[in-house]
Amino acid sequence: MTDLPKSTGKKLGLVIDLDICVGCHACAVNCKEWNTSGHMAPLTDLLPYGEEPSGVWFNRIHSFEVVDENSGDSRTVHFPKSCLHCDDAPCVTVCPTGASYKREEDGIVLVNADTCIGCKLCSWACPYGAREYDEDAGVMKKCTLCVDKIYNENLPPESRVPACVSTCPVAARHFGDLGDPNSDVSRLVEARGGYALMPEQDCAPVNRYLPPRPRKNGSDDEMIRAPRMLEYKDTSDDGAGLLARWVDRILSS
Repeated sequence: MTDLPKSTGKKLGLVIDLDICVGCHACAVNCKEWNTSGHMAPLTDLLPYGEEPSGVWFNRIHSFEVVDENSGDSRTVHFPKSCLHCDDAPCVTVCPTGASYKREEDGIVLVNADTCIGCKLCSWACPYGAREYDEDAGVMKKCTLCVDKIYNENLPPESRVPACVSTCPVAARHFGDLGDPNSDVSRLVEARGGYALMPEQDCAPVNRYLPPRPRKNGSDDEMIRAPRMLEYKDTSDDGAGLLARWVDRILSS
């Protein structure tokens, strides 16, 4: 089995704003395009135009229609999901060959395709369903936070971010060091009440989600409250709130 690093002071990860994500899938498509020739290339597709297409996608967007039980108001929430680069990553500790590992220098979880035997233990261990099995190559693949892009000194500093971040048309995705409490992403999480996905799994995911805000209709005085499950101000003891518990229930079913 593979050991996790004792500590990763630097924790590179994503912060995703569910309030402004429009579900356009630009992040998923650009992720696919970049990584088709990147660190975990190629990202194969099987029968892409057939009756049962399948393929490797590191970033997937789930869309839900949520209805308030009291008012009947509805709201569509687009929920992007990829590897969360957990501090206590079960996909790493369950790997029998050491192919799945977490980097001590920045906390990114990667897969060494040369030593992966395609046993799928990591995908079974991941509670978020973030592992992708490449049937053509016979190995497991996953989000790398575009490790070959964020450290590429041939690119200007502003371009050294994951492909999903640079392509988002509404700036719903942010990238940075969540291990630094003074970083832009950490301050954003604190200001907006960002939360970790499914904290009860004890995986300590690095990525954070920003919950939707209540919606306004007409004037500032007249508020249409977001569906009760999405209420931003109602947070649980662990800071996840009702939205987090709802998403947990959906993804766990």
